[in-house]
Amino acid sequence: MKVHYDDEVDALYIKLGNKKPEGVIEISEGINLDTTSEGKIVGIEILNASEKVDIKTILSYTLELDKELISHKTA
Repeated sequence: MKVHYDDEVDALYIKLGNKKPEGVIEISEGINLDTTSEGKIVGIEILNASEKVDIKTILSYTLELDKELISHKTA
């Protein structure tokens, strides 16, 4: 996952994978999901991001993983 914030246009993009997006679903005004042709979400775009999320929080985050879920999926 990669997070990019462009302060010049106040846009936040969260890239969830390496697949190229082939479609867009607008879920709310200024919030778009980039999808593959199979319907998998590969990115999230948030326009006017500073009005919708705390930019400082999103750019400094902690990731917690459920070990049981990981071991179940890889087993």
